[in-house]
Amino acid sequence: MSFNISSIQASIQFSDYYIVCSLAGAISLIAVFISIFVPILAYRTKPRLHTVRHLLICNTCVASILYCIVQTINYAFLIFLQSETSDVGCRWRGYFAYLSIAAVAYSYLIQAISRFFISILSGQYRWLTTFKTHYTLILLQWVTIIVIPLPSILTNDIYYRPSSLCWVPLKKLIHVIYTYFAYYILPTLTICILYIMIFYRVKQGTKRAALLIKNNHHEKRDLELLRNIMVLLGIYLLGGLPSVLFVITANEWIYLISIVSMSLTVAIEKISMIMLDRDIRQVTKNLMCRRTRVMPFQLETTRK
Repeated sequence: MSFNISSIQASIQFSDYYIVCSLAGAISLIAVFISIFVPILAYRTKPRLHTVRHLLICNTCVASILYCIVQTINYAFLIFLQSETSDVGCRWRGYFAYLSIAAVAYSYLIQAISRFFISILSGQYRWLTTFKTHYTLILLQWVTIIVIPLPSILTNDIYYRPSSLCWVPLKKLIHVIYTYFAYYILPTLTICILYIMIFYRVKQGTKRAALLIKNNHHEKRDLELLRNIMVLLGIYLLGGLPSVLFVITANEWIYLISIVSMSLTVAIEKISMIMLDRDIRQVTKNLMCRRTRVMPFQLETTRK
């Protein structure tokens, strides 16, 4: 996320915004294409990709699509719709911008909660691993992300500023602290705590010799999934690093980089997800190979 300082924005040329926002918009379109491809692939691949894990991956894809669309709309208002100067409209754009950021972060949180259920609590509470439970988790996630950005529209902290994105200004310190805590710190700390507990439990399981042969495959699978989700979460968090550096340094170039970094991060995260997830990677590879084999046959038939 980006927080604006009036003096910094005044020193940024409109041409800089045009280049940076156009680049971010183009990257967002790539991310949207990949994010749409994964749910379609999961829907058409039965039953291999019809698991709670892939359900949550598709939920993250939906959150990513929302983020890319909302940010692209905000860039369009900044560059092409400068006649729209309403404070109320700016507050709503800020609300949806923060909502879309929270959607991605909290989608990773419910993935962590799901792994905690499956790895630690499934032995005692089998119902925690069902689709019904995970649909409830998804519902709670979306209710949460609708509620937590409400200060954006219930206060006057966000207002229209010429040649500025509709974020909370840095001078609104309490609101800025709230946004960092609600959208980044809280979900990230919770995810880290859950994964530490999962990792500790899995490692403890490997020490029990009597269960080693029986559970070895499952423990390796848990560790692999844990690694994959942490890698994807790490990529996402790195995308927010320029925003943190901007708050510390108030450097205009870092501010411009922060506009692009989140969209770029979403695209990289989606590509990495396809590469890291064994099932999605294999299904994608089979799909590409099948299409490659069909092409020569079609050409040969045409020649005859």
